[in-house]
Amino acid sequence: MNETEQTYHVPVLLQESICGLNLQDGGIYVDVTFGGGGHSREILRRMGKESRLFSFDQDEDAERNIVDDSRFTFVRSNFRYLRNFLRYYGVEEVDGILADLGVSSHHFDDSERGFSFRFDGKLDMRMNRRAGMTAADVVNTYDEERLADVFYLYGELKNSRKLANVLVKARARKPFDTIGDFLEVVKPLYGREREKKELAKVFQALRIEVNEEMQALKEMLYAATEALKPGGRLVVITYHSLEDRMVKNLMKTGNIEGKADQDFYGNVKTPFRLINNKVIVPANEEILRNPRSRSAKLRIAEKK
Repeated sequence: MNETEQTYHVPVLLQESICGLNLQDGGIYVDVTFGGGGHSREILRRMGKESRLFSFDQDEDAERNIVDDSRFTFVRSNFRYLRNFLRYYGVEEVDGILADLGVSSHHFDDSERGFSFRFDGKLDMRMNRRAGMTAADVVNTYDEERLADVFYLYGELKNSRKLANVLVKARARKPFDTIGDFLEVVKPLYGREREKKELAKVFQALRIEVNEEMQALKEMLYAATEALKPGGRLVVITYHSLEDRMVKNLMKTGNIEGKADQDFYGNVKTPFRLINNKVIVPANEEILRNPRSRSAKLRIAEKK
């Protein structure tokens, strides 16, 4: 692992996820979350000379980690457009798709990106800085009910309504611009012993809303289902319950709502066969090396 990759993002469940892809000579693979390139490099190291790898990332910073390999193609785009770009490159079916849905350590450690409450800076949180609204736009323009919904659905915050009410009152006096402005209003709502955990949930909720993460994930999962050839593998690492539920439902029932469509004999009709019935989690040694892997869950399924 090189220095750039170490500082940008430590790949989580690396061996388990790459093994889950079941790499075949001449296969076509996709890493929809390139980031620091850790998973992509390992795929390239293990795959055959005739194989191809397409790696997606919407963040301009990820381009610094591009791999110099003739088998590799970098696609700077949101993974929700997976099918469009594969077709653009003349690819109709692939043998494996990997998604690590964690936010890169780089984003949390870069004060200019606004992802972490550890630094002051602009309240931004956009993965793609070329377009879209910022976290400041969300907290300054959403009405109280919509704000409460964001914090409840995406942060699972029990005080979501109170938080939204406090933010709406505060922005009437002065709109939010920086993380410091935001924390000044939010911190008093939480005791010292719960502060870090609750603030992490608040920031998670805003990040998910800003980047339309749930809708993008839904679109990517359905696109991946279509793009995989029979016997192809879908390998997904999730980090919170909303993501994990969507992935689990898709793999078990073929849709993210988990609505089971049964045949005449009562068997659930799904395009997938589960490779691991029990979710895979990091070993204690990995968690000690990389505490951010603590909440990771790996699921693997094979297209029928």
